[in-house]
Amino acid sequence: MRHRKDTFKLGRTSSHRRCLIANMLKSLVEHERIETTIPKAKELRRHAERLITVAKKQTLASKRNAIAKLMIQFNTLTPKEQRAAKAGDLSSYNGDRQVINKLFDTLAVRFVNRQGGYTRIIKTGFRVGDKAPLCFIEYIPE
Repeated sequence: MRHRKDTFKLGRTSSHRRCLIANMLKSLVEHERIETTIPKAKELRRHAERLITVAKKQTLASKRNAIAKLMIQFNTLTPKEQRAAKAGDLSSYNGDRQVINKLFDTLAVRFVNRQGGYTRIIKTGFRVGDKAPLCFIEYIPE
């Protein structure tokens, strides 16, 4: 029986699944829309909605929880990169820093008056090679 089991295993080990979800979450936050298979999108939706709920709190603890969920490891900036960042050149930041900033500055503010349902899944057809059902998952514009 499969009663009360609420995760999709997706044919992967737990560590592989955790890394897959973290990478897909980063891409979803960065691009706000990604194409994937339907089972992956349904599992990703749970994590993406919880991530927005955490980001809406705007606390240091919520920022650390989001960083842990996205499996982000920050490398320290060199003194030259720190000077450039202070001057306003954010190109020295790696993509992970920009993902966190976008999550807390753009997406959390966008959904501040909404109580849930931050994502939508749009079915698009089947993949050419293996006929896997494909879809777009995106944060709704508001």
